[in-house]
Amino acid sequence: MLTVLVGQIYKPLGAVCKATVLAIVLAGAVQAAEKRVVAFGDSLTAGFGLDEAEGFVPQLEAWLQAQGADVDVINAGVSGDTTAGGLSRVGWVLSEGTDLVVLELGANDMLRGVTPAEARRNLDAILSEISGRGIDVLVAGMLAPPNYGAEYRAEFDAIYPELAEKYGADLYPFFLMGLGEANGVAELFSLMQPDGMHPNAKGVKLIVADIGPAVLAALE
Repeated sequence: MLTVLVGQIYKPLGAVCKATVLAIVLAGAVQAAEKRVVAFGDSLTAGFGLDEAEGFVPQLEAWLQAQGADVDVINAGVSGDTTAGGLSRVGWVLSEGTDLVVLELGANDMLRGVTPAEARRNLDAILSEISGRGIDVLVAGMLAPPNYGAEYRAEFDAIYPELAEKYGADLYPFFLMGLGEANGVAELFSLMQPDGMHPNAKGVKLIVADIGPAVLAALE
């Protein structure tokens, strides 16, 4: 399902914000002592089904360091986690010295039939906790697939931009947006694991290349 929905509705997002974010990043490199980024999410950040070096966190850290950033990326992803699960652990995930949280939660809420209103409440509380500690946030959004219906999609899709605005957080519209660079459904399938739900190492590489500039911009 995830493979199909990415191909259907997310490819047009690939160009949105990318040129702007790259311009911001290239205007100046990250210049500071080592910074700590916490990737706080579900299986997509945890690296489900991948060798340790192939997951989102190690690939993101390598990408950031290749751009000259002195950064340590911490894997706080838990496979199967929902926004409720994230809320229950956010307090102890945020270690002292965290400079940025990449927040990626919500996909499992959709799959489990959690209402958008409940997902919103949980994400609101998570962002309140993070912001209350003076930590910057990059909200990596999720988008509901077409088969969920127009009403559900409108309510769910609005969560991320509205909460990002409320807390003054940076927004990356859709975590899997980098997969929208795939040329057709066949190529898209080649970027996914056999379950059709999780990106393989090549897919993660594209995701990192797309979200990486937004992470760099959020660190500045």
